[in-house]
Amino acid sequence: MSRYYVNKFLFQVDRSPELLAAYKAAPAATLEDWECTQGDRLDQNGGHERTTWLHFTPEERQALQSQDHVKLFELGAHWFPTLQVFVGMFEKDREAVGGPLAYQKEFAADLSHWLGRSHPSVEL
Repeated sequence: MSRYYVNKFLFQVDRSPELLAAYKAAPAATLEDWECTQGDRLDQNGGHERTTWLHFTPEERQALQSQDHVKLFELGAHWFPTLQVFVGMFEKDREAVGGPLAYQKEFAADLSHWLGRSHPSVEL
């Protein structure tokens, strides 16, 4: 897994309301656009990274396109930006039905099978 690339995507989505809205509405198109326009950039000032693994694996792409937070966690994506992005996309919808913190409770329940286990390594 290219954990760095997945986490970089999640971090940038979390920091951009426009990118978050695009990812919620059209995940596949947003991933493709992000890879073409931002994925190789070191920062928002136009710098370019020099690395040989600037792409998502097929498994990562599927998890991101299907917005599968459990699979992303299992693949080793960092839990905090994953939670932040998914809360940003789904909290209001879930809160209307399940009350305050409904999405956070759902996120925890979905990952309950990991209780007592270590998070997958985030080493590169």
